Amino acid sequence: MDFKHLVEAAEKWCSGNPFELIFAEENDERRLDFYAEPGVSFYVLCPGGTDSFHVWSESEDCLPFLQLAQDYISSCGKKTLLEVLEKVFTSFRPLLGLPDIDDDTFEHFHADVEGEPGPDQQQMGVSQQ
Repeated sequence: MDFKHLVEAAEKWCSGNPFELIFAEENDERRLDFYAEPGVSFYVLCPGGTDSFHVWSESEDCLPFLQLAQDYISSCGKKTLLEVLEKVFTSFRPLLGLPDIDDDTFEHFHADVEGEPGPDQQQMGVSQQ
């Protein structure tokens, strides 16, 4: 994909989360740098030809959180920039003070299971006359 289109996709992605695209460089390497408060930063090296994406951070605090995204990128199949960025965002949710996505899903499911029976549902052990 043309680097200009990658930059546009990255800027659009940033509009829906706390990250900002702070640097985009195509000359030496096709690199996109991102930053969000409180000091969460990473960069993506974009493929040029047959290579795949690569994510990294200069921050020692951020590196362990990128493992999920790195594993995802190295798994089978080509990935798009947006897929990679979403996986990075998911990885950084704890650092950004956001709830884990899996927790939200579980709570939503748990609330549905624990809810009061609807008018068309009969409670076990209680006969309705």
